[in-house]
Amino acid sequence: MEATSIDYPRGVTFEQVWSALQETDRLVKENAREMRESARELRESQKETDRQMKESKDEFNKRFGEFTNRFGEIVEYMVAPNLLEKFNEMGLNFLTVSNNFKVRDHVNNIFFEIDVMLDNTEKMMLVEIKTKLTAEDVKEHGRRLEKMRLCDDFRGHKRKLLGAVAGVVMSPSVKEYALSQGFYVIEPSGETFNITPPNGQPKEW
Repeated sequence: MEATSIDYPRGVTFEQVWSALQETDRLVKENAREMRESARELRESQKETDRQMKESKDEFNKRFGEFTNRFGEIVEYMVAPNLLEKFNEMGLNFLTVSNNFKVRDHVNNIFFEIDVMLDNTEKMMLVEIKTKLTAEDVKEHGRRLEKMRLCDDFRGHKRKLLGAVAGVVMSPSVKEYALSQGFYVIEPSGETFNITPPNGQPKEW
């Protein structure tokens, strides 16, 4: 069998071609290594960026939570002193008002807090105050009143329970929902606040 030979371009030897192939292979491997290193650095940079973003988000959420809680406290102390007078003008005749009233019934495993509570021997008004009132806040307040009803029943109290919700900000739909659920709605108006009675008769728990 006759051996075949490769004709290299004039003036180029096999050794030169082989050397060029080896150099090309080296460059390809080097480029691949640099690309892997760049990809690794990019991943690490992305992780660091994600970590910094998460820390920034967590810090923002913390500070925003502190702000809304503090603002809510300010609203409570602004509203509470005048609620007694406002509700009494509506004929409810409450005698006492309390802020941050806590219920801790370990026997029946019932625990909750009331932002503002107005009371007399026949009726109690539980008021929930939010910076921004939502429909879920309204539902939660309904559950809070149900718990208070249980506590009173266990203790033999027969007074009627009423509910009110207050919000610095609330959408018209949330306000209408709260009214339809039998709650009084308290909202700011200039330097004071207005109380809107529920649609029809207020709900009693």
